[in-house]
Amino acid sequence: MTPDVGPNPGSPSIQQADYWWYRARGELLRSVMEPHLGRPGRVLDVGSADGPSVSWLRGRGHRVAMDLDPRGLEPGDVCGSALRLPFGAGTFDVAAAFDVVEHCEPELEALAELYRVLVPGGLLLISVPAYTWAWTSFDDLNHHHRRYTRRRARVAVEAAGFEVVRTTYAFAGTFPFFAAERLRTRLVERGRPPVSAGAGEVPPLPAVGRVVERILLGATALDRRLLPRRDLPFGSSVLVVARRPVDQRDTQPATPDVT
Repeated sequence: MTPDVGPNPGSPSIQQADYWWYRARGELLRSVMEPHLGRPGRVLDVGSADGPSVSWLRGRGHRVAMDLDPRGLEPGDVCGSALRLPFGAGTFDVAAAFDVVEHCEPELEALAELYRVLVPGGLLLISVPAYTWAWTSFDDLNHHHRRYTRRRARVAVEAAGFEVVRTTYAFAGTFPFFAAERLRTRLVERGRPPVSAGAGEVPPLPAVGRVVERILLGATALDRRLLPRRDLPFGSSVLVVARRPVDQRDTQPATPDVT
């Protein structure tokens, strides 16, 4: 079976790097994940076109950026697929994939690849969008295969052989706005056929005025206060920190048959 890497629509963050959600996500990722980083030697950043969300990883050991979309890459970075990471086994101490796994089919193959390139004891950092009920044309345009609950994300990561260190929702402060908008959009789109973006077409981000942007950024202050101390029970994203076990005799990833 040939894995479905899907068309490459391009990352909206390349054109709107200062969009409020990317800026806020970077702060939330950092508050949850930075305490677990330690002093890594080599860091793999998959789907790294989202500069505002991953800038906090810069300077953490030797960082290798990889993305399907070459426009977001810099000299020395790598263009490639999360389903076929072009690196040897046990190459990295940390592997980050922020809002990447939902684009991958089979899901387990992407997670197995991240497992493979990590050293024993290596750290996995991922984020994924939350809740199937929130599915709209935005997910179709961005070539998502699924959305997650916290339990669904944990099960997927553990099925690949990882030991979960922490999993939490994020964007709880903006969740009422997110839920209202997604439910409204679902009602408007009810009965319509799925939409798709053309090859190379960058899906648009929801337009947000300056006043609304300030309100949304202010609402994420709740997450910034709570996330360093506790997991959140709801939110529009799921964040996961996991490790490849040091003792590999009892836990091995289930590698899908891709022949």
